[in-house]
Amino acid sequence: MATTYEFPSDLLAGQEELHQVRAELSALLKRLPWSVEPMDGFSDDTGWRKVERPASPGWTEDEQAEVEKLRRREHELAVFVSTHRFWAEVAAADRMDARSRLKHAHERAAEEE
Repeated sequence: MATTYEFPSDLLAGQEELHQVRAELSALLKRLPWSVEPMDGFSDDTGWRKVERPASPGWTEDEQAEVEKLRRREHELAVFVSTHRFWAEVAAADRMDARSRLKHAHERAAEEE
């Protein structure tokens, strides 16, 4: 039988917010132009595959600030989750399994509802 872990509520909340921030950042980056700075488009077929990019108007200051804010929050949450006091209570040999279970705890909670 698989080991179950009693994750503290603040650790679960931190992991859930980390998932949300990463999803929000990913969605934002997909919407933004490919280049932060304005760049001309290009086409290159000399490599092993053809690469094409349209001209990029670059990111606005607001877009750059939003990306920076999300990246900063992502970093804060990643540090919080990975250095949480709970990990000291888990045997070193079990930490990888516990960390994996924490990452998917929100999926299991949704299945149980």
